[in-house]
Amino acid sequence: MATLADIGVSAALNILGAFVFLIAFAILRLQPFNDRVYFPKWYLKGLRDSPTHGGAFVRKFVNLDFRSYIRFLNWMPEALKMPEPELIEHAGLDSAVYLRIYLIGLKIFVPIALVAWSVLVPVNWTNDTLDVAVKISNVTASDIDKLSISNVPLKSQRFWTHVVMAYAFTFWTCYVLLKEYEKVANLRLQFVASEKRRPDQFTVLVRNVPPDPDESVSELVEHFFLVNHPNHYLTHQVVVNANKLAKLVKKKKKLQNWLDYYQLKYSRNNSKRPMMKTGFLGLWGEKVDGIDYHISEIEKLSKEIAEERERVVSDPKAIMPAAFVSFNSRWGAAVCAQTQQTRNPTLWLTEWASEPRDVYWQNLAIPYVSLSVRRLIMGVAFFFLTFFFMIPIAIVQSFASIEGIEKAVPFLKPVIEAKFIKSVIQGFLPGIALKLFLIFLPTILMIMSKFEGFISLSSLERRAATRYYLFNFVNVFLGSIIAGSAFEQLNSFLKQSANDIPKTIGIAIPNKATFFITYIMVDGWAGIAGEILMLKPLIIFHLKNFFLVKTEKDRAEAMDPGSLGFNSGEPRIQFYFLLGLVYATVTPLLLPFIIVFFALAYVVFRHQIINVYNQRYESAAAFWPDVHRRIIAALIISQLLLMGLLSTKKAALSTPFLIALPVLTIWFHYFSKDRYESAFVKYPLQEAMMKDTLERAREPNLNLKGYLRNAYIHPVFKGEDDDDDAFFKNEENENVLVLTKRQSRRNTPVPSKMSGASSPSLPEVVQEDPEP
Repeated sequence: MATLADIGVSAALNILGAFVFLIAFAILRLQPFNDRVYFPKWYLKGLRDSPTHGGAFVRKFVNLDFRSYIRFLNWMPEALKMPEPELIEHAGLDSAVYLRIYLIGLKIFVPIALVAWSVLVPVNWTNDTLDVAVKISNVTASDIDKLSISNVPLKSQRFWTHVVMAYAFTFWTCYVLLKEYEKVANLRLQFVASEKRRPDQFTVLVRNVPPDPDESVSELVEHFFLVNHPNHYLTHQVVVNANKLAKLVKKKKKLQNWLDYYQLKYSRNNSKRPMMKTGFLGLWGEKVDGIDYHISEIEKLSKEIAEERERVVSDPKAIMPAAFVSFNSRWGAAVCAQTQQTRNPTLWLTEWASEPRDVYWQNLAIPYVSLSVRRLIMGVAFFFLTFFFMIPIAIVQSFASIEGIEKAVPFLKPVIEAKFIKSVIQGFLPGIALKLFLIFLPTILMIMSKFEGFISLSSLERRAATRYYLFNFVNVFLGSIIAGSAFEQLNSFLKQSANDIPKTIGIAIPNKATFFITYIMVDGWAGIAGEILMLKPLIIFHLKNFFLVKTEKDRAEAMDPGSLGFNSGEPRIQFYFLLGLVYATVTPLLLPFIIVFFALAYVVFRHQIINVYNQRYESAAAFWPDVHRRIIAALIISQLLLMGLLSTKKAALSTPFLIALPVLTIWFHYFSKDRYESAFVKYPLQEAMMKDTLERAREPNLNLKGYLRNAYIHPVFKGEDDDDDAFFKNEENENVLVLTKRQSRRNTPVPSKMSGASSPSLPEVVQEDPEP
């Protein structure tokens, strides 16, 4: 078990590591040849020019202004200068609200830490319970545990202090959450009301269109919305299964990159043609001319792409029973998206369309009826992943301890027992081992979310974030507490009677605070400092710049600024909320470490959002209800664990008073949900009408149909050289005159807005009417 000295060594190592990362970043960002790596967002906005264009040769690569090195930490105050309204305009509401999660952490835990250290730490410290337990029962404990609730004797009246503090911390947390929910809801409504025109404001995704033997999906969709939304329906775009075509286009782009590389290589040395091997990774196979080979492969692939595009255009099986339907007003789209369309609630399902860059096109080709089965399969898979992951985590954690290492490599025992080495192992190694072991988890969970069939990047990330949070709770939190406590106290358990085991567990659970302190320092201090260094993007950019870049356009495309990564970043934050709320009344020593994380992370990510990240989508903070729910869940978990802990302390008088806390917290959750959540899932018709009215007054001649017509075409039909718009020209030609084939459609009462002509079946309907 880590002692206070071990924690001190770990803190020194992590502070040193974080300082090295920050110094390295501060120096590297000043160098002209790294400018596109550390300020890509300004290049994307066209507001920054490369400093390598002018000046002396050396100055293109190295910053010779020594005064700038003296001010190397000025990025911190600069990151805090931009006011929130300007930040929203610069980076979007998603990014600004994401930063508010860190501010909530500071608002909650700074007052809690002050109160806990002023009240609870003296109450816990002024006892000798653990000293007596170590002598009599041989229970493992350290000086850190004397600051925790474990040091309070059984049946002590001092537990009333912890009960009162639990109520105070709960009320304060709920107050902060309520104010933030109100603030973010208002920000979202203001953002939606003030943002520029976007296609998703007028567009609805309709799925599960019923099959019809007489009409195509396109004709069926048009007739349905002409009948049911005659005054607002404008146009539609059917969904096509172009996944194979997308793979071919991606493969062609990859081959084109290699061709550019070999052509650049040849241009630098004309005396020798570049050669390559056609086998796996170029390690074996026939040796051929690299340029000729890739030109030939690209030509073959272009023919295959043309054939596949023709198949998508002509094959009815490539048309999915879904469509993006656009309306002539936001009000009409809101009515359609937020209402049931037919008597059968499983047909003609409508929802708001994601903005075009947020659409995950591959999953639109998944049949709607298979989604439930896919999600059931992934639910079962996630269950087994979560619980079977405990085994390797336990193994890794066991080897990351003094006992585990001595058992695996006994000849190193003299070295390990050295004081400094022992402190490093106990205070640093467990946290870094767990961090490394979980490095691939976000990727695995994102793949599972994609398999489930979510149709937008934002929903994919929110789903993956939910599962990452559950995984952290079960494996990292519960796994470390339960398994760790059991293993550490196993010797005591075997020598005690069964009636004494709950008492030992009650003492042992707070002892795991030392492990979580080391984890916070590794992940939350050094890890966050490493985030701003961006070592991986830096290396990749310079490799691309050296091997592939020929023009300034190539150089701009070589840098991928990335995005926030909500699927991995938000669960990390929520894990710290969970640790802080659980240990606030149990081991307040943990709180300063969490506060440092929130403060450092806020500054770092504010800098990254302003200068680096380019969000792939804008959901107008649609993720906030998930954030709120997880903090509420952490609060309830902390209350239940405190009740269980006090029950082992035989605090029969004070423990029952905690029962009301979870009930009050759940009531608060439903109150805030009913009050504010609708702002995140529905678009008020009043707001829609106001925005439509203002737009019509400002732009009376707006060609909205032209604006929306190609907004939701599949990306593979954009930007290709040959017959890019073949599919969509074909669609327009098909819809010049839509013939009504079904008798049930012969009473369409309005002209076809796709063709601009009256329904050809209308005269027949009039003729069939009986004379009066």
